[in-house]
Amino acid sequence: MEIKAGKLDLAEQKLSPHHDARPDPRDISVLVVHGISLPAGEFGLPYIDQLFMGTIDTKAHPSFDVLEGLKVSAHCVIHRDGRIVQYVPFHLRAWHAGVSHYCGRKRCNDFAIGIELEGTDTEPYTKEQYQQLAQLAAAAVYEYPALTPQRIVGHQHIAPVRKTDPGPAFDWDYFRSLLAQEL
Repeated sequence: MEIKAGKLDLAEQKLSPHHDARPDPRDISVLVVHGISLPAGEFGLPYIDQLFMGTIDTKAHPSFDVLEGLKVSAHCVIHRDGRIVQYVPFHLRAWHAGVSHYCGRKRCNDFAIGIELEGTDTEPYTKEQYQQLAQLAAAAVYEYPALTPQRIVGHQHIAPVRKTDPGPAFDWDYFRSLLAQEL
């Protein structure tokens, strides 16, 4: 797996309208792991894609009311089967972190890569997701010198209290062991 001109070579490419320029495209120094399911706890549906592409019908499910007018994206989504979709090239700013801070810096979207895993805080993520995330993270570490394995964090680490994902179901030790094999 390689990153070329901001794009992951093995990912399906879809350009989300929800992105803009980074203040400094060379300042990519954190990778944030998220968890997402729409509706909550349901997998394999088209709603994550529609959310990031700005086409979600907020009337399609009662829980989607809160998504009305929301403009969000991630750099990539890793689905339960390991399929990766890239919505924003890495050198651009995706809108995934919200109000956030890391190591004394605010606005993590400015300097972070956002990777969503299809899942929940409480249901184990799949072997395929861990494998793909480890390969993607290794490619990012190779491509962006300021990004180190120690700077791969969860959404809960950059937005504590407000966010809990990827949650206790995410096995950080297992992920880090796979990442070490890739580096």
